Amino acid sequence: MSKIAVVYWSGTGNTEAMAKAVEAGAKDAGAEVSVFTSDDFSASNVGEFDAIAFGCPAMGAEVLEETSFDPMFTSVEGSLSGKKIALFGSYGWGDGQWMRDWEDRCKAAGAVLSCESVMANNEPGDAEISACKDLGASLA
Repeated sequence: MSKIAVVYWSGTGNTEAMAKAVEAGAKDAGAEVSVFTSDDFSASNVGEFDAIAFGCPAMGAEVLEETSFDPMFTSVEGSLSGKKIALFGSYGWGDGQWMRDWEDRCKAAGAVLSCESVMANNEPGDAEISACKDLGASLA
């Protein structure tokens, strides 16, 4: 049984809804899943999991949330080489540049992106929730 972590930050609940769908998809595929907010996850946790799904909305000028999520992600980045991960998040403006930048950052760290990242423009609809479930299953 795979051990999967779902780590997210959410300000409006959109990314949290996506995290719950990722969790459901991984559980349906037979994985053991632990869900963390970015305040409760650190580099010391990375080795406990076979794969990690990270979720964060776009903030400001299409960047990761800067007070909690980005500092956490920066701290785990050096531990992601060879680790199977997936990314998801919501945005309200722009064209998803924050996700492309984040994917590039993960690839530079040596992480293995397990599937296409999932983005929702504002509140996730049925298609995005389904894609998040598939994302979770891809990690299992």
